Amino acid sequence: MLYRLKRLCTVRFILTVFLLFSLAYAAYTAYYKIRYWGFSPAPKANTNVWTVEANIQYEADGTPVKISLATPQSSDEYKVLDEDIVAAGYKSEKKDGRLILSSAGREGVQNVYYRILLFDNESAKGKVEAPHPPAPKKPVYSEQTEAIAKELLALAKKQPGDLPQQLIRLFNQVPPEPTVVAFLPMKKTPKDTAETIERLLAYKGIPSRLARGIKLEEDKKSFAPDLMLEAYIGNRWKLYNLTTGQIGLPADFIIFQRGGNSLLDLEGGFDSTVKFSVLKSVTSSFGLAGKRAKLADGGKSFENSIYNLPVNEQNTIKWLMIFPLAILIIALIRNFIGLQTMGTFTPMLLAMALVKTGLVSGLLCFGAIIAIGLAIRTLLSRLNLLLVPRISAVVICVILIIQAMTVFGYHFNISLTTSASSFPIIIMAWVIERASITWEEEGPFNAGRQILFSMIAAILTYFIICNETIRHIMFAFNEFNLVILFLVMLLGTYTGYRLTELKRFRPLVK
Repeated sequence: MLYRLKRLCTVRFILTVFLLFSLAYAAYTAYYKIRYWGFSPAPKANTNVWTVEANIQYEADGTPVKISLATPQSSDEYKVLDEDIVAAGYKSEKKDGRLILSSAGREGVQNVYYRILLFDNESAKGKVEAPHPPAPKKPVYSEQTEAIAKELLALAKKQPGDLPQQLIRLFNQVPPEPTVVAFLPMKKTPKDTAETIERLLAYKGIPSRLARGIKLEEDKKSFAPDLMLEAYIGNRWKLYNLTTGQIGLPADFIIFQRGGNSLLDLEGGFDSTVKFSVLKSVTSSFGLAGKRAKLADGGKSFENSIYNLPVNEQNTIKWLMIFPLAILIIALIRNFIGLQTMGTFTPMLLAMALVKTGLVSGLLCFGAIIAIGLAIRTLLSRLNLLLVPRISAVVICVILIIQAMTVFGYHFNISLTTSASSFPIIIMAWVIERASITWEEEGPFNAGRQILFSMIAAILTYFIICNETIRHIMFAFNEFNLVILFLVMLLGTYTGYRLTELKRFRPLVK
């Protein structure tokens, strides 16, 4: 039993377990950031921010004024970013989802403004289950009215849809049914129709309520809120369009007020109206991440993350976060594919230089420096210098080569050669030294092949580092670096043939 346990608990098995745990952790954190912080796998993702302004206008009669306005709250459909009130001389407070404004006696026409910023407006469409509300109070009808109500319910069954849809379509028929005309007031309004349908649903024991909301449309000004009906069907509150009977919250639509309370109550005035205007703006999803995190968990997790650092530090870390992926590529190239490069991570450092110089100009400068450096290194080898002085001389020569290329490019207006200063001097000197030793020991073919493989690995790494989407994902979801860590360690347990060795050892297979 102990022997089997020892065989099971191998390094490769332990690393595989850690890899699976790290993958699960990275997937969860990525989901959390997308769901609650608003992160997106796409770089430069934007979020619509809507400014909704309610203009309350009324005629004051000289007595103390009290205004009560229904206001939207944060929900699954949208979140409140900020609120503002423009009401000089008024005292304000929020209570039970309503804005209360009070003031001493005023006279004449008064204007009060309430402004709210919303983001993440999403269509709920009745998907979220809600607790069952209490049964509605059955309306008391006279015998004649009750008979008409039963007749209306019977006529509604001929319409498609559920009962609220059937009633809405019945009441919007053209020409209207005589029974409908007899049941509604002479001068019917949309509110009269909605309240009549609400009472008929209560007669059948279905909870319902009126809802007022506004459509978020850019630069929309001076409009009244839309009236809609909500009914509790199938353990969910469903929203119904009172004109078409369509179910669901329309796209970019917010509910300002639900239930029997009015949208606006006024004391100390008359002729009150509420007009809305909407303005759309766009902001970065990253810019709103802190606000979203504060709404989700108080913002503590975001405050202690790298995303709360100053922008300069974030830009530095963004480059660091891409390096583990580049390291994984180098490890695959060397240990799995079997390409020999000049140094282990020299291609990655060359790729960093190519990011600054550009791919084509950087490769040309790299080739020129290596060629000139090898020629100088060949002359130095005839002097039989010791190792450290010889490498030091190569480093100085590389500096002089880069300096000469930069001056030459500046005077002759050749931008290509000015890119030479972006290459790491020590790494270039080390590549020249290694290439020279390989040339002497294994011949020019092997030296040229290693330089070529180093350039191929650098080009592959360059395309990874320069890809904006990859950089964004590795920065936004940096927990995936743990996955890369265990992948690299697991790759270190691989003892099979490299891809380049399969051709070499093919005769042994036969």
